[in-house]
Amino acid sequence: MDKITNRLRQASFSILATSILATGAITIPSIAQADLSLSGDFRFRLESDFDSVKSDGVSEREDRTRARIRARVRLNYEHNDWASFGAQMRSGSDDSHQSPNITIVDFDDNDTGDLDFNLDKWYFKAKKGGLWTWVGRNNMPFWKQNELFWSDFATVAGMATGFKVGGNHQFAINAGYFSLPVGMKEFSGNLALGQAVFSSKFGGGSFTAAAGLLSIEANADDDDAIVLLNQNGLRDYQIWVGSLQAKFMLGSLPLTIGGDWIHNEEDYSATGSDHFAAENRDETEGYVGSIHLGQTKNPGDWQLGYYYAHIETLAVNASYAHDDWARWGTATEGRLSNIKGHEFRFKYKATKEFGIVARLYVVKAITTDEDGNRFRLDFNYKF
Repeated sequence: MDKITNRLRQASFSILATSILATGAITIPSIAQADLSLSGDFRFRLESDFDSVKSDGVSEREDRTRARIRARVRLNYEHNDWASFGAQMRSGSDDSHQSPNITIVDFDDNDTGDLDFNLDKWYFKAKKGGLWTWVGRNNMPFWKQNELFWSDFATVAGMATGFKVGGNHQFAINAGYFSLPVGMKEFSGNLALGQAVFSSKFGGGSFTAAAGLLSIEANADDDDAIVLLNQNGLRDYQIWVGSLQAKFMLGSLPLTIGGDWIHNEEDYSATGSDHFAAENRDETEGYVGSIHLGQTKNPGDWQLGYYYAHIETLAVNASYAHDDWARWGTATEGRLSNIKGHEFRFKYKATKEFGIVARLYVVKAITTDEDGNRFRLDFNYKF
């Protein structure tokens, strides 16, 4: 009981500090208030993992239910109409670049993990017309409609640039070169990316098509590279991603339909020292389909969503993809490739600041008998 009480006390202090910063109780007199913005968000999550079998197809995982929180604070300074600076601090373990969550209560008496805060974004950005560039650490500049091939929390450090032209019919190019995070404080390996995006608006709808390459070059001589699961930090990836998305009105409700094709074209040896890659060298394809009805722009809005995913073992680098769909991996890193399954989602926007999201995941492994079932209920508040 003392352990839970102390955990709640730590979390409460963090929440209070986040609230004070985000509501602007702390000001910086030397900077014009109109140029500086502070914002943040807080999430309380109830999560249950149940009826799960390990990769041997026989051993059952113990069910687990826990309460978790996430807190983030963002600062943005607009120096003028073309130059700005941004930074973000988030909760989560020092050792996890995939998850900002902190477990405050584990109802099955498992370890609750670390309570840390880290800067996961800090960047200078310049823009002029349709041209833009940023230097620092930020989200990967790659248009996407889900996190199944790259997690939003895996922020990268380096330089990005791009441009966008057009009005109702737009064409954009995104490019960049970055160091990849290993936890929140170290980096290992590099990512080069390029993407072309075409979008068109028509009537009450729109259409988007995107194609791009994520080229990951590992640094096998780096001590931090061995930290990632399944030798992911020691292996190169050449991941092509093609995406299509259509939005239109179904009566009075918006309907969004999306699809992604994923292919890793890296040629892995059948006899090399990378035994994991040798065993899975043909498992390099992935695809995702999704459909959403409704929207959550205004208070009272709701949305129903569904995803189907088939992601083979080496189609993505699982150390940088999502960690949402199942309880596979370690306390600090997910290994959610080699999956096929479903996500069912319901979102409700109660007020401008507060919303609720419920998700059910039903997942099986592609090459083994491992499976997983997970339910999440999130209460989200924006400052």
